[in-house]
Amino acid sequence: MIAMSTATAVVVGVDGSPDSLNAVEWAAADARRRRRPLRIVHAYLWPMVYAPMAVPLPVDYGQTMREAAEEVVNEAVAKARAVAPDVDISTDMPVQQAAAALVDASRDADVTVVGHRGLGGFTGLLVGSVGIELAAHAASPVVVVRHADRPAGPEAGRIVVGVDGSHDADRALRFAFEQASFCGVGLTAVHAYLYPEQTEPGELLPLVYDQDDLRDEERRALAESITGWAGKYPDVDVRRAVVRGRSAAVLNDLSAGAELLVVGSRGRGGFTGLLLGSVSQAVIHHAACPVAVVR
Repeated sequence: MIAMSTATAVVVGVDGSPDSLNAVEWAAADARRRRRPLRIVHAYLWPMVYAPMAVPLPVDYGQTMREAAEEVVNEAVAKARAVAPDVDISTDMPVQQAAAALVDASRDADVTVVGHRGLGGFTGLLVGSVGIELAAHAASPVVVVRHADRPAGPEAGRIVVGVDGSHDADRALRFAFEQASFCGVGLTAVHAYLYPEQTEPGELLPLVYDQDDLRDEERRALAESITGWAGKYPDVDVRRAVVRGRSAAVLNDLSAGAELLVVGSRGRGGFTGLLLGSVSQAVIHHAACPVAVVR
């Protein structure tokens, strides 16, 4: 039996869908690597029933719902046991809205994991609403699990992390290096740029600038961002990629075949009041590998 910490767990949300079972497999493997227990959460609510007051509900209505929830959880436990038989597993079936239950559970989690599409909502959506709500509000890093849907790219088998110099990007670097060390894989730190950026409010950007100088400046900035973390994780093979292009498009391209794509929940651009930035939303929807969003 692997020695486990009981302080925090890897939390995974399940609803019986194939994508949620994929999330269970990912979470169980991660719990084993981290030497953490696994907590499986299945939240459910009683359906709204519109009927005349004189029409009583079946006496076994609540029991039937509970038994259905137990079947979902038991299937998830079996899936987790097959992946990580030595991991301690606990289960929880709160009568609560799924996103709210998982946000609550994330407060005591190393990482919170969900599938990219569940059973509810509109099937045409790229990502379920629970994944988006969780990424915006969870107290832990959130991993949205999806399988690759295109051929592997140049960063296949590696952790890819987006870096833009923001506070959330530094937290994303910490999580990415930690994950790469746990998995025994390399890490590729990616910085995408288009134009010179403002370093302080009200700064005027140059109308004319040298492309080579700008590229060299961006390379120096990326190197400075990762130096400290690379020193803390000398076992991790690190690549640096400075790419001219829009951040979301660059990261989505490099996600093909990657073990995990890691981003901060908020970058340096956009509206600071938003809980989830445009880049993190775009990669959750379109990346070709599991995505971790770090708040």
